[in-house]
Amino acid sequence: MRRLPADLVGWRRLLKRIAFVTRRPADAEDLLHSAFIRLREYSSRHVVENPSAFLVRTAVNLAIDGRRQQAVRRETDLAPADFAEIADNRPLQDEVLTARRRLERVRLALAELTPRTRTIFLMHRVEGLKYREIAARLDITVSAVEKHIAKAVLHLASHAEEF
Repeated sequence: MRRLPADLVGWRRLLKRIAFVTRRPADAEDLLHSAFIRLREYSSRHVVENPSAFLVRTAVNLAIDGRRQQAVRRETDLAPADFAEIADNRPLQDEVLTARRRLERVRLALAELTPRTRTIFLMHRVEGLKYREIAARLDITVSAVEKHIAKAVLHLASHAEEF
C-alpha cells in the first residue's frame, strides 16, 4: 500500500474536519481551498501561530457567508413573470394632481351648462343611455336630445384648452 505524503494527509484531515464542522461535505474542498488562499494572503502581513485552526475557522466563516448569500438570493431570485406582480400600475403623484385639476375644470364647465342640458349630457355620458332612451324618460324628441348633447360637447370643447 502506498503512503500519502504528510501534507496530503494533513489536507485530508482538514477536509474531514471542515466537512464535519460546516455540515457541507460537498463544499468542504472549495471552502478549504478558499481558506488556504486567505491564509496565504494573511500570513504575508501577519504571523499565524496555528495555520490549521486558521484554515478551519476561515472555512467555517466562508460557509456562513455562503449560506447568507444563498438566503438573500432565494429571497430576491424572481422570475421575469414575477416582476409583473411587483409593478405598481397606479398613476404617479403628478398625474393624479393633473387629473384632479382637470376634473375640477370639467366640473366647473358642466356647472356652466343649463340644468336641462347638463342632465341630458350626464344621462348619455355617465349613465350610458341612448338618445331615444333619454328622450323617452324626459318626454322630449330625439332631436332635442341631440341638440342638448351637441350644446354640451361644444361648451366642453371650448374649454378643452384649459384641460
